[in-house]
Amino acid sequence: MENILNDDYFMKQALKLAERAFEEDEIPVGALVVCENKIIGKGYNQTERLTDVTAHAEMLALTSAFSALNSKYLKECTLYVSLEPCVMCAGALFWSQIGRIVFGASDEKRGYQRINSSIIHPKTEVIGGVLAEESQLLMRNFFQLKRI
Repeated sequence: MENILNDDYFMKQALKLAERAFEEDEIPVGALVVCENKIIGKGYNQTERLTDVTAHAEMLALTSAFSALNSKYLKECTLYVSLEPCVMCAGALFWSQIGRIVFGASDEKRGYQRINSSIIHPKTEVIGGVLAEESQLLMRNFFQLKRI
């Protein structure tokens, strides 16, 4: 029997969080941290709501995960995020020593890989492009509404 708790399953959960951000007029990015097939942290962009430029989905999910594990390291965990992390989030992920990062769409303007792909911890496995089309569509729809 195939394990339904795979990268696609968890990315769909991150996309649900991104949709929540969209509904709250935030840039639609959702993230969650998974450890042993259990979600231990989640977040979606809340920079407008919290008037905090650091309130990115990844940062909120990380804070939640640190608290859940009572640890500052997430070596056995995976971050699922609908959009490639920015440099700030990549730096936080480096310090967390997260085991894996799985992201949906690449961020052509602000993604960490555009600046320096070695920002991520060298032991962290990175997988991009998981449900990328769904993430890109959400982003495109959000910004089209902003241009009206």
